[in-house]
Amino acid sequence: MRAVLTRVKSASVTIDGEVVGKIGKGFLILLGVGPEDTERHCRYLAEKVLSLRVFEDENGKMNLGLGDVGGQVLVVSQFTLYGNCRKGRRPSFVEAAGPELGNRLYEQFLNDCTDLGYPPQHGRFGADMQVASVNDGPVTLVLDTDQLMDTPRRN
Repeated sequence: MRAVLTRVKSASVTIDGEVVGKIGKGFLILLGVGPEDTERHCRYLAEKVLSLRVFEDENGKMNLGLGDVGGQVLVVSQFTLYGNCRKGRRPSFVEAAGPELGNRLYEQFLNDCTDLGYPPQHGRFGADMQVASVNDGPVTLVLDTDQLMDTPRRN
């Protein structure tokens, strides 16, 4: 699984002109699912992301976590995180999970966030969404379970 996490002052996702998810201070998480990902990867990534200490303390150091600042979470599915741009000018998305697995693990990630105490606002899997955010810092991190977990699956 891949996540692009952005520390935000606010973020929202709109579908067909309707705001379906909106947060104040917290994390905007763009989430991509690979074909070999499992529920174990969802839980691991949710735990990792939600425990990151990337908010500034009174000394200006990134030392506070989401809970310390009363932060919220907005999660948006993004299969294009698995886009391969090595050849040609048009990305290939064959390295992304298919819709059935992608949707199932996206929903699992949302459930894991809720179980961990951060019920997320979210978009809709497969929808055409407009995402707006006011980045804070900016602070943006890329997390990939292939790099974070002990047993990488892909070459």
